Amino acid sequence: MLRPTAVLLCALALGLAACGGDDDDGGGESKQPQGSAKVDQKPSGGCADVAQPKPKPDGGAERPAQALDPDATYDVVLETSCGDITIRLDQKASPKTAASFAGLAKAGFFDDTVFHRIVPGFVIQGGDPTATGTGGPGYSTRDVPPAGTTYRKGTVAMAKTQTEPRGTAGSQFYVVTAPDAGLPPDYALLGKVVKGQDVVDAIGELGDPASGEAGTPLQPVVIERATVRES
Repeated sequence: MLRPTAVLLCALALGLAACGGDDDDGGGESKQPQGSAKVDQKPSGGCADVAQPKPKPDGGAERPAQALDPDATYDVVLETSCGDITIRLDQKASPKTAASFAGLAKAGFFDDTVFHRIVPGFVIQGGDPTATGTGGPGYSTRDVPPAGTTYRKGTVAMAKTQTEPRGTAGSQFYVVTAPDAGLPPDYALLGKVVKGQDVVDAIGELGDPASGEAGTPLQPVVIERATVRES
């Protein structure tokens, strides 16, 4: 079921994400991998039971100096406690966003972080080193999506606050689990899930329905490692 626009704009509480200001802004977001202790491998609804990793400090990452090759294919593989998710980056639609995300992944920024916001039938959101919904790399990029952009199931886009300009991105990203999220074309497009949609769907069931748009997870879902594959 699609969210009404008024409620969706609260998903600019996809914007519990503080992703920074403009292209040249230095916002507040972070890096530094730390260990996530895995308790055991006993599946829980398809996901391993894991401990919540320790928060990482906010900010401190470096903005990438170079764009990605527009003719290459870049896949970012997220190894999670529920299985692997492969995201194909769209560096043609969002060159700055894609280069930033790939650079952060290569630097280990996403390792041992969690999906801190899970709204069943809407989105799963991660990429915050602090797990509070307010963290990021310490800088922002901006790729304004075309008018008429839609966010359908499997689309991966960047979260931002309501006060930030269209297309602003830090490190927080979301994957759409609804057939159509019904969001306005305000969020920079990162790419799409090309493998592991079943894993995304499994994670999407782990949000507390009673928490509404806050999307409180019922259990920790950890991104154990993110790797970039170029072809």
